[in-house]
Amino acid sequence: MKLLLTSGGISNPSISDVLVGLLGKPISEASALFVPTAIYPFPGGADQAFRAISGNAKSPLADLGWKSLGVLELTTLPSIERDVWIAAVQEADALLVWGGDPVYLAYWIKHSGLADVLPSLPRKTVYVGVSAGSIAMASLFGEVYRAQPKCSGERLSSEDIVFGTPEGETTMTLVMAKGAGLVDFGIIPHVEYDDPQDVANAEKWAGRLTVPTYAIDDDTAITVIDGTVEVVSEGQWKLFNA
Repeated sequence: MKLLLTSGGISNPSISDVLVGLLGKPISEASALFVPTAIYPFPGGADQAFRAISGNAKSPLADLGWKSLGVLELTTLPSIERDVWIAAVQEADALLVWGGDPVYLAYWIKHSGLADVLPSLPRKTVYVGVSAGSIAMASLFGEVYRAQPKCSGERLSSEDIVFGTPEGETTMTLVMAKGAGLVDFGIIPHVEYDDPQDVANAEKWAGRLTVPTYAIDDDTAITVIDGTVEVVSEGQWKLFNA
């Protein structure tokens, strides 16, 4: 399996070209499964899931012109015969894993059984993550919340961090958790490099992690192929704790 870890989806021609290269064929000839699970803890999560699946979300992913597109809902997998859903995952050319809450997503990647299946998927399979879908691939990651999250998830620790905002300083809760363990680096998505305060917040966030951490904007993605990590970007990014 190959990984394409994005902040804002297939947001520019460079990332699109990389996706086609990883697939080894045009998107119009590739099948995909869409995973909306991470978005449900957010207010209006069900509506946001529908908009993402129907191709009406901000980040381009489901609406790229796939030959076929199905939905893989992780919370239902424990109640389905494994042979059924594993066959569907193995047959897909791409797994499209949407954003939302990475702690919740990591919980369901593991408890659905998908974490056990991912390392053995065919090399042709491309995992495409957006935001939380990218964050949750790490062995260890952190996510910030305005309050303690009220959803399922296995948290290692949490601490309060003061971040700067346009309205002034605000206290956020940084939650540390274990992810799927397919990469040995962290990702901080949606960094706005034209905002010095946002960059400072990303540096403070990365400073709490014990792994190399990429702070990327929405025009940047990271590929992982056979353990080789490369950055593709039409925007800006920075590697902390290298």
